Amino acid sequence: MTLSTGDRIYLDHAATTPLDPDVRRAMVEALGGPFGNPSSVHATGRRARAALDDARRGVAHALGAQAHEVVFTSGGTEANNLAIAGSAGHGSRGHVAVGAIEHHAVLRTAWALRDRGHAVSEIPVDGHGCVTPDALAAQLRPDTALVSIALANNEIGTVQDIPALARVAHDAGALFHTDAVQAVGQLDINVDRLGVDLLSLSGHKIHGPKGIGALYVRDGVDLEPLAWGGAQEMGRRAGTEDVPGAVGLAHAVTAACATWRQQGVRLAALSGALIDAILAAAPHARLTGHPTSRLPSIASFAFADVDAEPLLINLDLEGIDASSGAACEAGSIEPSHVIEALGLPPAFRRGPLRLSLGRDTTRDQVLRAAKLVARHANRLHAAPEPVAAHPGAR
Repeated sequence: MTLSTGDRIYLDHAATTPLDPDVRRAMVEALGGPFGNPSSVHATGRRARAALDDARRGVAHALGAQAHEVVFTSGGTEANNLAIAGSAGHGSRGHVAVGAIEHHAVLRTAWALRDRGHAVSEIPVDGHGCVTPDALAAQLRPDTALVSIALANNEIGTVQDIPALARVAHDAGALFHTDAVQAVGQLDINVDRLGVDLLSLSGHKIHGPKGIGALYVRDGVDLEPLAWGGAQEMGRRAGTEDVPGAVGLAHAVTAACATWRQQGVRLAALSGALIDAILAAAPHARLTGHPTSRLPSIASFAFADVDAEPLLINLDLEGIDASSGAACEAGSIEPSHVIEALGLPPAFRRGPLRLSLGRDTTRDQVLRAAKLVARHANRLHAAPEPVAAHPGAR
């Protein structure tokens, strides 16, 4: 039975989150406030600049950074692109090393650099998706300019030991970037405790607006801009800034970082109940990612001899919003590069399922979702059959 919109259970927070009412109010106030160009020197422009500066200080405070180290971007993708392409190839260093299970905003930027003549290495992971210091060290070279490894993986939730990995990179003379898009609001993102030189974040993953993100750039790091024009964002990103977006991002980041410990405890309890229920009811299911060092919001599974598409269609018809992995890869029939990198047996590579929880998720919702996931996964495993086209398909 297809449920009404109000009855749906949203378990795709890793793809995007609803806009927080307080963030919306702050943005509406900014939209009706200083409309001037922040680069203008007159009073109207200075009012816009003041709002932008306040937002920059808010993001910097959440990161434990200085305001001038924060560059506003259009989101996590641009922040990753700017970090990697902007810092590669300075001086005599032209080699870039990235984790094998990075988001495609990282991987495809590295591949583009490779096509332009840069040397690029992909750092392998173990069966839980972890990059070990030894695995990283084996990929480093005298000309390594940058290492990029996400703080937490967007598909399986595995959390990396970023301080240890950053030390290995720094000992080799390389910069270290981390994609923290999924981690904000669930993990400590203090840039000094992480030991990173560059860090990416995005608004819409933390109940902020879409189309806005930020890149932390440690003081002294030389970064080549990707967009040329004016001298906005300390000369690192040309173009008139999105003041309401920056205001919304600052409010969202501040709120997320103020409650990350409490949210982590609550989400870990919910995801633990979800994992236990699915594994108990679906004997052919495997939890993917690290069993303990993982984001508390993400529970990811692989089901033997089950295709992801019919499973997701059935869950959608039951009123469960879920994903087979990265939302950016929706519609792709190729196996997830993350699942491939884990080295799972072939039977488990067809049916990845990511359930990602949020601040409004309840225990009743996760237990109901677990029952439906197990029911449909078991049925598809026992008797694979063609599935009717999704009602929204053409």
